[in-house]
Amino acid sequence: MFRDVARFKQKISEAECIEILKNEKRGVLSVLGDDGYPYGMPLNHYYNEEDGKLYFHSGNRGHKLDALHRCDKASFCVYDSGFYKEGDWALNIKSVIVFGRVEFIEDRERVFEISRRLSYKFTTDEDYIRHEIETSGARTAMFALAPEHMTGKLVNEK
Repeated sequence: MFRDVARFKQKISEAECIEILKNEKRGVLSVLGDDGYPYGMPLNHYYNEEDGKLYFHSGNRGHKLDALHRCDKASFCVYDSGFYKEGDWALNIKSVIVFGRVEFIEDRERVFEISRRLSYKFTTDEDYIRHEIETSGARTAMFALAPEHMTGKLVNEK
């Protein structure tokens, strides 16, 4: 059902994919939008090593949530900032694509805990994190992407 990387020599390991998901701050979530049009949007995310799921926070209404309620299938693409090999002008980029199904998190304490963990990717300012959760937490939707298939590759832009 899912395709593997076509250029298999560029394929990276599952461990490398997970490191990218853990360390990069944002990617693009793609869903089946209105009237069958693809809808992709940049989102920050949290990869939970305990359950292997990607977590996202959101406002509690809008195109993205409407689409996910209609169809729980989604893909998420993340790529790193890349690197240059000495003496070469071409950028080398690792990317990961995760396919899976979305599940909404209804437990408010879980929403707050994942929001806290996600915040640590951006700041360790506990006062700021606490304030954001206290003022926005009640209006925050949280959903997880449970991976069904994941591929990653290293591309040289030359």
